[in-house]
Amino acid sequence: MTLAPDAVLKDLKAKKFAPVYFLQGDEPYYIDKISQWVEDHALAPAERGFNQTVIYGKETSLSGVLNAARQFPAMSQWRVVIVKEAQEMADWNQERAKELLIKYLEHPVPSTLLLFAYKYKKLDARTTLAKTLAKNAVVVETKKLYDNQLPGWIKELFTELGHPINDKAVAMLAEAIGNDLSRLANEAEKLLVNFPEPGKPITEDAVATYVGISKEYNTFELQSALAKKDVLKANRIATYFAANPKNNPVIPVIALLFGYFSKLLLIHASADRSKAAVAQLLGINPFFADEYLLAARNYPLGQVVRVIGHLRQADLQAKGIDGDLGDGEILRELVFKVLH
Repeated sequence: MTLAPDAVLKDLKAKKFAPVYFLQGDEPYYIDKISQWVEDHALAPAERGFNQTVIYGKETSLSGVLNAARQFPAMSQWRVVIVKEAQEMADWNQERAKELLIKYLEHPVPSTLLLFAYKYKKLDARTTLAKTLAKNAVVVETKKLYDNQLPGWIKELFTELGHPINDKAVAMLAEAIGNDLSRLANEAEKLLVNFPEPGKPITEDAVATYVGISKEYNTFELQSALAKKDVLKANRIATYFAANPKNNPVIPVIALLFGYFSKLLLIHASADRSKAAVAQLLGINPFFADEYLLAARNYPLGQVVRVIGHLRQADLQAKGIDGDLGDGEILRELVFKVLH
């Protein structure tokens, strides 16, 4: 059966173990989280020496994994076999190995918890192996989050860690780190080392101080300055970026601004420009809807179209296709064209 990662973790924590788990997909965060929980908590420390096997795909084969899985536990209810980086097993594509796994799946050893961490890819759902896994194992398929899903995920993460976080701090983390969930989780845990008391609200000041994101000079603030047509602030940020090109490469900045102005096109095409309707239309937190509405007023439809043209030209320049300007010059020129 296919389950969501949170549902699998809930069952595991309740000691409701299944004989086989197959974790696959292009988002490694949940695969790592589930497999690490099994490694750390499925067995008591005293049971692991004889009953837990952790192996890496490139160091083993399916036949070796199944031999380990068929062993019975010693002085324990369960035996645990974890295959990390399972996608690197050389015999995944060998028919004989697949047949062995299919036979095991049809009659798994009930006292073994066998977990495959198959990262960055997934099996073809049309194959016999994939169908057998879906029928006889717990399957988790992970996908990268879309950008508009990140703020909600970050808020849930901090809530789970015992701290509320405000919307601006969320936006700073999402903009600076993107949808790398493992890195977001690591940064959150490092940040919260400085806030040992549960319930302490996390603000943009905390993110700026402990995650190393400038509170004033970041792409989120550049976007906000352009939306408000704050010429002084937008140029100050562009100058800062130009002086620190390694930390502020121009192509991701252009991509973020392209996404922002593309959203303005949606607002101009919408008949309902209420705050709630815009938030739903753009898939954003209502907290940010006012700024988008202000930007739509500051940039009429024709100007938005021209700005998108400027962004396309800047993207070509940044990729060396149209001119030989440096990142700083491209960004400063782009900011001037957007504002004027």
